[in-house]
Amino acid sequence: MARLLSAPSRSGRVTHVEHVPARQAGQAGWPEWAPDVLVSRLENQGISGLWQHQLDTAEHVRRGQNVIIATGTASGKSLAYLLPAVADVLAGGTVLYLTPTKALAADQLRAVRALRLAQVRAATFDGDTPAEERPWVRQHANYVLTNPDMLHRSMLPGHARWSSFWRRLRLVIVDECHGYRGVFGSHVAQILRRLRRVCGKYGSRPTFLLASATASDPALAGARLTGLEMAEVTTDASPRGSATFALWEPPLTDLRGENGAPIRRTATAETADLLTDLVVEGVRTLAFVRSRRAAETVALTARRNLEEISPDLPSQVAAYRAGYLSDDRRALEKSLRSGSLMGLATTNALELGVDVSGLDAVLIAGWPGTRASLWQQAGRAGRAGQDALAVLVARDDPLDTYLVHHPEALFGRPVEAIVLDPDNPYVLAPHLCAAAAEIPLTEQDLEIFGPAAPDVLDDLAGRGMLRKRTTGWFWTSRGRACDLADIRGAGGAPIQVVEAATGRLLGTVDEPSAHMTVHSGAVYVHQGETFVVDLLDLDSDVALVTAAEPDYTTYARDITDIRVAESIRMRPFGPGELHFGSVEVTQQVVSYIKRRTQTGESLGEEPLDLPPRTLHTRAVWWTLPDLALAPLMADTDGKPVDLGGAAHAAEHASIGLLPLFATCDRWDIGGVSTQLHQDTGLLTVFVYDGHDGGAGFAERGFARAVDWLSATQEAIASCECEQGCPSCIQSPKCGNGNEPLDKAGALRLLGILLGSDTRPE
Repeated sequence: MARLLSAPSRSGRVTHVEHVPARQAGQAGWPEWAPDVLVSRLENQGISGLWQHQLDTAEHVRRGQNVIIATGTASGKSLAYLLPAVADVLAGGTVLYLTPTKALAADQLRAVRALRLAQVRAATFDGDTPAEERPWVRQHANYVLTNPDMLHRSMLPGHARWSSFWRRLRLVIVDECHGYRGVFGSHVAQILRRLRRVCGKYGSRPTFLLASATASDPALAGARLTGLEMAEVTTDASPRGSATFALWEPPLTDLRGENGAPIRRTATAETADLLTDLVVEGVRTLAFVRSRRAAETVALTARRNLEEISPDLPSQVAAYRAGYLSDDRRALEKSLRSGSLMGLATTNALELGVDVSGLDAVLIAGWPGTRASLWQQAGRAGRAGQDALAVLVARDDPLDTYLVHHPEALFGRPVEAIVLDPDNPYVLAPHLCAAAAEIPLTEQDLEIFGPAAPDVLDDLAGRGMLRKRTTGWFWTSRGRACDLADIRGAGGAPIQVVEAATGRLLGTVDEPSAHMTVHSGAVYVHQGETFVVDLLDLDSDVALVTAAEPDYTTYARDITDIRVAESIRMRPFGPGELHFGSVEVTQQVVSYIKRRTQTGESLGEEPLDLPPRTLHTRAVWWTLPDLALAPLMADTDGKPVDLGGAAHAAEHASIGLLPLFATCDRWDIGGVSTQLHQDTGLLTVFVYDGHDGGAGFAERGFARAVDWLSATQEAIASCECEQGCPSCIQSPKCGNGNEPLDKAGALRLLGILLGSDTRPE
């Protein structure tokens, strides 16, 4: 498989190849307490015993000790929790299984039902569960598979209807818990605290078993997520085939983009070509991409390429993403398991542990945000123990550029910590209201919700959201308190995407994303069909689209204003200062640009009229005084440094690099830079969390500022362009048209800040 990377037709280049050796392991056998009937059914499936890490995890649960297992992909974590879970059910208890995705819940349901144990009545309870089946699940199921959304909006508010289930609840499984980070993770943390409180009402105290990809300090992460002490199991004793991991950099093209910047061939175009080659060679391949649109584009391009080779091949490639209707998702999952699909382009909707064996290769189009996700995605190949190929294809982005030239940042490094902040008042407040609506809050309950709870409760009572009485706090509104918390950060009702000519519902998009993805004029792709948005009606929560075949994609742009509310922490930083604090950000999508699909060539910009959005959040910012900037005012190569352009370029690049240190996505954060900010009176560069109340990302940047900004400087310096390009200092969402930008000035500005400034020759 690896030889395909060196095919003469390939214009990109491999910057690094890492060989991961195979690992052999021995089995530990079955625990003495494992029910004979369960062992028999597992052995009938070809499972002859547990690996040591599975046994250790199961033994922790058996002793009633909360535990997190954090091992690699395909290490058998599901068996580590399946054994104690089924044993608890056979002993008369109930089990609650939580997963971030419906696909994983459906996959685990198949695994439980495959045991064919009549005493185990397993059922999913999610948005796809028909209304007529839900009463049976509540009354009879003893192994319920659901997601945090349903727990938050249905099971906890309606806890009385689940009373029999709660009374017998022995085990709560929180699968793929490394996905619960940032604001979403903080919401889930509060939902789990509400769950513990409801269980207490019915006299149960379940054990929590968390399953995670490899993570830094998993016991601490598990404790922050659940509010409970955690044991950890981190030594992976499973066998593994060898793997080849390549870093791939697309070439710079002769095309020119904004302000004459060179354009690198897109990661989606490179990935589509690589996927085509692998399918032709009979290599079963997953291509992971960053967005819904990219998944559709890669699949569509690969199918067109394959059509030119053989009319039988295009049907072997498809796209899979969140937002599909449930029947579409299930059909694609079935085709992938059966082997009728050879190539699948997917978003992270299929990143999590859906059991798909027999895959040979994984293509990753762009840095997926964390090392944990990178290894999670790469680990999908070779899941049956065979050798595997994984390729990270760099996007036109500062972080991707840095990584393909600094493989040491990927290989041999521990994965990131799971960053979340359950005490964020914007997260905590709605969950305290929801908890009070479920069961009136008392002083004794406050310990469950953390140290910030008393102050937040006082604020809620002062605003009339809760009523305080001598016995506690009460929810008195007729509305549903759970509606106050939008746990996935969507910020409003989802926007329905509807085909104007037929009224057909194509899918949904969350409201904030709608401003960026289904604005008027946007290109929207659904299952290989391309549409152009005619109208985005935010009042009616609908986007009307018309089928079309444009040869371009669209990218929304926004402008941002920022005011400092409070500097919480400050320290000297070189000749300047580094701050972390509260800010008010006003953001507005103002236009979109069109880029030719295959080349990235800019085709122009169109204005938009969308309302501004304001958020109160946290930011990290640095300032430099005029005295420190004096050396930059001298001529450099015949012209002075453009301070505003230098700060702007440093801001763009630092936004691109922060995800390497803060476990976030580039689109989770934003930035503002100015030569003279009204609140600081100095040259200032801000990077802020893109969520109300903050998400912990900016705070992480404050803590890792030297490493973060040094990597930013190195990423700019390692890009071979002369004046700046999307691989280093240009941003696809810059509302100022990526002007002004000064690449050389940014390097010197960061050099002064970091104490490493050297005047260019």
